[in-house]
Amino acid sequence: MTKFTELQALDAENVMQTYRRLPVAFVRGEGTLLWDSEGKEYLDFLTGLAVTSLGHSHPEVAAAIADQARTLLHVSNLYYNDVQPQVAARLNALLGGGGRVFFCNSGAEANECAIKLARRHGQRNGGPDRFHVISAYGSFHGRTLTTLAATGQPQKQETFQPLPEGFRQVAFDDLDALAAVMDDRVAAVLLEPVQGEGGVNPASSEYLHGVRELCDEREALLIVDEVQTGLGRTGRWFGFEHSGVRPDVVTMAKALGNGVPIGACWARADVAAAFAPGDHATTFGGQPLAARAALAVLDVMERERVPERAARAGTRLVESLAKLDGVAEVRGSGLLIAAELAPGLDAKDVAQKCLDRGLVVNAVTPTALRFAPPLLVSDAEIDDAVARVAEALR
Repeated sequence: MTKFTELQALDAENVMQTYRRLPVAFVRGEGTLLWDSEGKEYLDFLTGLAVTSLGHSHPEVAAAIADQARTLLHVSNLYYNDVQPQVAARLNALLGGGGRVFFCNSGAEANECAIKLARRHGQRNGGPDRFHVISAYGSFHGRTLTTLAATGQPQKQETFQPLPEGFRQVAFDDLDALAAVMDDRVAAVLLEPVQGEGGVNPASSEYLHGVRELCDEREALLIVDEVQTGLGRTGRWFGFEHSGVRPDVVTMAKALGNGVPIGACWARADVAAAFAPGDHATTFGGQPLAARAALAVLDVMERERVPERAARAGTRLVESLAKLDGVAEVRGSGLLIAAELAPGLDAKDVAQKCLDRGLVVNAVTPTALRFAPPLLVSDAEIDDAVARVAEALR
C-alpha cells in the first residue's frame, strides 16, 4: 500500500491545488468506518459531506453497481435506457407525483438545471426581463459560474467577477427582506430548507410558508435546494416537508448515489414543460450505471425507513452533544447537525483534534462543527463519536 507521504507528494505534483486537504488519505470504508493509508481506523460522521448516507461500501449498492457494470455502463441520452425512468418514477412518487425529472451528475448541475428552467418558464410567462433569481445570504448552491452567482457568500464570488447577471441575495429567514425585492422581474426564489455549508441553519416553517405565499402572489417559482438535506437526512424524505410547503422545483444529489455521482432536478409537470428538446442536456446524466446505483439506494432507504431512523438518531446525537462542556448550542435537523462551540474555541482546531482521535467531522464555520453521519448509524457509534468529541474539547 502506498504510504501517505508518497500520496501527498504525488498529489502536490500532479493535482490542481484547489483544496486545503487535511493530512490523511482514506483508502477503504465499510459502514460508518474508514481506514487510512497507514491502517488507522476512523468513525465517519461526515460521510463525504452527506453523500454516503447508507455508509461506505453498502453491499446491496455495491452489488448493483457491479452487476450494471457487467451489463451496460453507458448509453447516450439520445436513446432510452431501462433504468433511468424507474429512478425518475421513484423520485416523483417520493415528491408527491405530478412532476418530471432531469438527471445530471452533481448538486451544482441540478441547481444549474433549475435556474435555466426558471428563466425559461419566467420568460415564457412574463416576458424577456423575467429571469431574476433571489436567494439568501449564507446559502450555497454550487461552484459553476451561475450557481456561484446564486450562492450568498460574497467571499467565494470575489475572485470570479463579473458573474452572470440576474441574481440577488437577501437575509435568510427574513420574509420582509424577500418581499422588498420581489418585483415582476423575479422568475424564482431559490432556498435551502437548512443551510448546510452556511453553518447548518434551518429555515423556520413560518418563513417557508410566507415564501410560498409570496411566490404564488407574484407568480414566481419556489425552488428548494435539497442537495444536502434531501433523501432522509433531516428526518423526512425532504427538508421542506417539515414545514408542509409544496415547492415547484426540487434539486437533489449527494445521497442519491451513495458515492456514485448523480444529481436530479424535479419540477411540476407544467413547469417542466417550459423545456423543449434541446434546451438542456448532459452526456452522463441518468446513464445506466449511476441510475442503477440510485435505484439500489432508494430500495435500501425505503426498506430501512431512513427518515424515521435519522429523526431518532438525530435526537440522540443532539441531546448527547448538548451535554458536553465546550458546546454552547446544537442546531439542525435529523442527522444534519452543527455544534456551536463555546467562546474561545476554534472549530478547525477541534475538528483536527477529533481527526487525531479517529473521528471525521468538519468545521462548517469558524465556531461550529458539522455532523452528518450515515443514516444507518447505530446508538453505540453515536455514543462513541460523542465521547471522542468530549476528549477533543478537553
